[in-house]
Amino acid sequence: MSSQEVLKSATTLVSYNVLIQVMFRVFTFLLNAFTLRFVSKELIGVVNVRLTLLYSTLVFLSREAFRRACLSGVAGTNHSWRQVINLLWLMLPLGVFWAVVLISVWLWLLEVPDPQTVPYYGPAVVLFALSAVLELLSEPLYVLAQAHLFLRLKVVAESLGMLAKGSLTVVLIVVAREWGLYVFSAADLAYTVFLVLCYVVYFVRFVGSKEAARVDFPLHSVGDLLPRRVHGEPLFDWSLARLTWSFFKQSFLKQILTEGERYVMTFLNVLSFGDQGVYDIVSNLGSMVARFIFLPIEESFYIFFAKVLKRGRDVRSQIQEDAAMAAEVLECLLKLVLVIGLIISVFGYAYSHLALDIYGGSLLSVGAGPTLLRWYSCYVLLLAVNGVTECFVFAAMSKEEVDKYNFVMLALSVSFLLLSYMLTWWAGGVGFILANCLNMGLRISHSLFYIHRYFQSSQWRPLRGLLPSPLLLLALAVSAVVTALSEGVFCCDHGWLFRLVHIGVGGVCLLCVLAAVLLTETRLIQFVRTQLLPQYRKKRT
Repeated sequence: MSSQEVLKSATTLVSYNVLIQVMFRVFTFLLNAFTLRFVSKELIGVVNVRLTLLYSTLVFLSREAFRRACLSGVAGTNHSWRQVINLLWLMLPLGVFWAVVLISVWLWLLEVPDPQTVPYYGPAVVLFALSAVLELLSEPLYVLAQAHLFLRLKVVAESLGMLAKGSLTVVLIVVAREWGLYVFSAADLAYTVFLVLCYVVYFVRFVGSKEAARVDFPLHSVGDLLPRRVHGEPLFDWSLARLTWSFFKQSFLKQILTEGERYVMTFLNVLSFGDQGVYDIVSNLGSMVARFIFLPIEESFYIFFAKVLKRGRDVRSQIQEDAAMAAEVLECLLKLVLVIGLIISVFGYAYSHLALDIYGGSLLSVGAGPTLLRWYSCYVLLLAVNGVTECFVFAAMSKEEVDKYNFVMLALSVSFLLLSYMLTWWAGGVGFILANCLNMGLRISHSLFYIHRYFQSSQWRPLRGLLPSPLLLLALAVSAVVTALSEGVFCCDHGWLFRLVHIGVGGVCLLCVLAAVLLTETRLIQFVRTQLLPQYRKKRT
């Protein structure tokens, strides 16, 4: 597959992943707005922080390294799908091991919530862990689908699972609110069951079909989806297994960085369950656009860079056409996420209070909620840049460089936990965001140094994507001042008419910023028009 074809597939994957993230977040957004009216913030804190942390930790530690290593490994020609499938199935026993460990920690080492306020905590821990283990059953099929660009499968599977989870949650909250955590446990299991069934049904029907033969699919029977030994071949591709181990060590540290604030809240008890609930709702609201756009870009273009670049080789050892393509795409991606991140930071300051008041009423808009969301808007900018830089770095690094970076991640993890603990005692929930900002800045600095050194001996300078035009900076600065003044005059205690005026002021300022982008960032506009928008048009047709 040529680099142009890989780029086309990657941009298609971005569009589908964006669609999934939009559906997930909008549905979750509405679901949280609904549940805020029916359950206590303590119950929300336990579900959204502690139990979600259990689920994400188990799934991440069990599958992340396998996903990255196998999707990167199969990009070349010297691999056996039989050995890849065997390696991927190791996720299941690893998941069972982590389930036993994490259930023990969550039940016997952590503070147990008051059963009057948060009933059925113990069974919920077991059910959330069971749901995570069940999800691992779909992982070998997920990697197959991603590697062969079965793009619609992920959309359908996750959409049906999301629909089942949300519908069951709403019904049970209305008719059986006294079930407490059983409501959310049952909904989580429903999501997992639908997700796994979609992947299983699709591949059972696809493998061995005429369509599979037409696209030269490497597996020929349903039995090939299961692990087995082939006579005369090793059970695993040991070079891929070693790469998996390197990513596993890294993933353990990355999980601490990704969910660091939840770990500090869970293990150090720096916030009450109610405060945890408010913080989690605000952070989810603040990260909606990041999850809509930045995460799909990171996931999809990691696959692009991994397929186009030869891992561990410098830029002069790459196919020059592919290296030029990678540099151009990286520069445009950096520019894209920088512009979006700056817009979120500028307008997030003036509209945080209004957004929380509309979403959750006084429960969120009174107290620390608006301040948390303002700081989170600034953090989103760092998230955006870090996602793109790290997806390139992890795709280009050799195994040895990945191992070395593990030590960097270890230092970052320790510093982040210490900063979170100290800053939270000093500034409450804002301390978590400040610690995240400092840590993300260090990660970005490391990635920028790697990218600069990688392209230093070539004619390409992709880091120019981080230099916005002067006109755009001026438009953003003026918008920041005007919207801040508008908030002070019109929002948010003078009725809906004044709020609408405040919204109108923001709309005019946003149009001015977008006009500056259209006038000055012509290369970015061309990239979006030629690589991203055509994929959205194809989906609609």
